[in-house]
Amino acid sequence: MADPLHQFRIQKYVDLPDVTLPVIGHVDLAFTNSHLAMTIGFLVVVLFLQLVTMSAKVVPGRLQASGETLFGMIDNMTDSIIGHDGKKYFPFVFAIFTFILAMNILGLFLSFTATSQLAITATFGVIAFSVVVVVGFVKNGLGFFKLFWPTGAPLVMRPVVGLIEFFSFLLRPLTLTLRLFGNMLGGHVALKVFAGFVATAVIGGAGWLGILIAPLSMGMTVGLTALEFLVAFLQAFVFAVLTCIYLNDVVNLDHAH
Repeated sequence: MADPLHQFRIQKYVDLPDVTLPVIGHVDLAFTNSHLAMTIGFLVVVLFLQLVTMSAKVVPGRLQASGETLFGMIDNMTDSIIGHDGKKYFPFVFAIFTFILAMNILGLFLSFTATSQLAITATFGVIAFSVVVVVGFVKNGLGFFKLFWPTGAPLVMRPVVGLIEFFSFLLRPLTLTLRLFGNMLGGHVALKVFAGFVATAVIGGAGWLGILIAPLSMGMTVGLTALEFLVAFLQAFVFAVLTCIYLNDVVNLDHAH
């Protein structure tokens, strides 16, 4: 249990029959701690929004005020970044923000954090990237490729700059994936390490050094826990902001080029 990486291991709760899919091949199906964490996160979001709407009053209470704050924050974000078409994409951005936020925060209470798994963050990255590509082609047709032909650059430099823009565009799901994964993984590892120092100092036979190590480690653990709550929110917020920026690139393509 002292292993700081133990908390990220996938554990099967219910083993399901394996299947073989075309192209993908053999798939090991099971209900795991990762599925449980995501399911709880989903239910928390649904329950929270349901309670907010059920308790709606002219003078909002704390629950309604918190819900309206999140709603207004994402609504302002989509409007300010995407523009007048932002409300069309508000449901998607709000859903992805609240889901990631719920899983990030729940990871501080549960024994497993879903967003510390690369497969989970990669799925969110691919979903966001796929929506951007689909919106780009639906709204602009083949004009979508103007995204990689910067008219503001000198003509002789446009192929080079366009190639850089193209590869940069392809790396977007990777950057979304690694940013969220790295921050959640690193923070939880640091928490586990300092919590381990506390346990070692108290019951690990550290002797008189434990009197010095335990308070310092406990203080660092409390400070890191508070920081992790902030990081949990910021990472969901940054993911939503970048999603809006990428959507803005294709929604307002003609205005940007």
